[in-house]
Amino acid sequence: MIDYKAIAETNQFIVLDRYTKCVQLSETYQSEYDLEREFIADLENQGYEYLPDLNSPDALLANVRQQLQTLNKLQFSESEWQRFVETFLDRPSETVIDKTRKVHDDYIHDFVFDDGRIQNIYLLDKKNVTRNKLQVIKQFEQTG
Repeated sequence: MIDYKAIAETNQFIVLDRYTKCVQLSETYQSEYDLEREFIADLENQGYEYLPDLNSPDALLANVRQQLQTLNKLQFSESEWQRFVETFLDRPSETVIDKTRKVHDDYIHDFVFDDGRIQNIYLLDKKNVTRNKLQVIKQFEQTG
């Protein structure tokens, strides 16, 4: 990843000391595998973390749990996590549109922990976006 020095920074923009445009044109046919590999490399160069071993629903949920715990500075017990997933994060009755709306509009959930305390659980931080962690995986298939 290329390091740049910020000269000025606000919530709306950033001014860098320099910018080098990376131009890489392929003059030959690229397979889907090659395109995917190049796309992942581009995202890594922009600061994304590539997770090649994230290839099952259980691994995906474990990663989401870790990222939400880090973002919200908390620890879920097993029962709390299961309840959070079933009642908010991945409700079986929700459609893809419902889940998309959750990320865009309803990304904060009031969660009651086993000890009775209530805390806002953020799916992402829209006010301080640098607190969010960017990750990429290869194609993920799920049956059922």
